[in-house]
Amino acid sequence: MTIDTTVGSQTSLHPLDDPVRTSLLGAHRRFASWVGRIGRYDPQVARFIGHPPVLDERDWADLATVLGPGGSTGLRGHGHVPPLGWTVLDEVGSVQMDGTALDVAPDSGLDVLTAADVPEILELIARTRPGPYAPRTIEMGSYLGLRIDGRLVAMAGERMHPPGWTEISAVCTDAEFRGRGIATRLIRAVGAGIRARGELPFLHAVAHNTTAIHLYHTLGFTLRQRSVLTIVQAPEAP
Repeated sequence: MTIDTTVGSQTSLHPLDDPVRTSLLGAHRRFASWVGRIGRYDPQVARFIGHPPVLDERDWADLATVLGPGGSTGLRGHGHVPPLGWTVLDEVGSVQMDGTALDVAPDSGLDVLTAADVPEILELIARTRPGPYAPRTIEMGSYLGLRIDGRLVAMAGERMHPPGWTEISAVCTDAEFRGRGIATRLIRAVGAGIRARGELPFLHAVAHNTTAIHLYHTLGFTLRQRSVLTIVQAPEAP
C-alpha cells in the first residue's frame, strides 16, 4: 500500500499544524494503519483519525472504509462538505497551546502509572471525564498519578508525539481533591519528562473549558491556534 506522507500544505509545515498525521508517520508509527491518505490509531490506543486538510472523493471513500457503516470521527477544521449519505453531527471549538515556556519540575511524590493501573485509570477517567481514554492509551507515553490513601485521585500524561513535541493530556483530578494544586504538580512533572528528552510540551483544550485554559496560561502556556473539530458520521450500511 502506498501511504501519502505529505502533511499539510507547503505553507503549513509546522508539526503541530497536523499532530495526528505527524505522530502516526513518526513516533507512533507502530499504532498506525492507513487506507490511502487516511491514517488512524489502533482504536484500543486512541480514536484519532489523520487526514489531509481537504478531503477529495477518494478520501471520503477511504474514510468510510476506516470507520465502517455508521462510524463517526472528528475532522480538523470546519467547512468540510461530505458526500451524500454522510452526516455532520457537530462542530466543537478547541485551542492548541504551546508549552515552550512551561515551568517544569520533577515530582518524586507522583507514581509512574503502568498497564497494571489501567482499570483504576479508566475508573478515574469515567469520574472526571477529561476526554477519551482507551485501554491502551497508556502506551502512547509516560503517565503519572497521585494516590491518596491508596486511591488514584489524579493523573496526567503524554499523548501525541509530533517531531520535537509531546502533548500533555488526560489531566484530571477527582472533584473532592481539586483546588489543592495537584493538576499544576502533574503538568509540571510530565513537562519535566518531556524536556528531559529535548522535546517541547503542548496541549489541547476544548474552547469552552475556560477554567483549564486559565490554569494553563498561569503555568506558561501560550495560545498557538484556535481550531474547530467537525464531527462526521459515515453512511449506514445499505
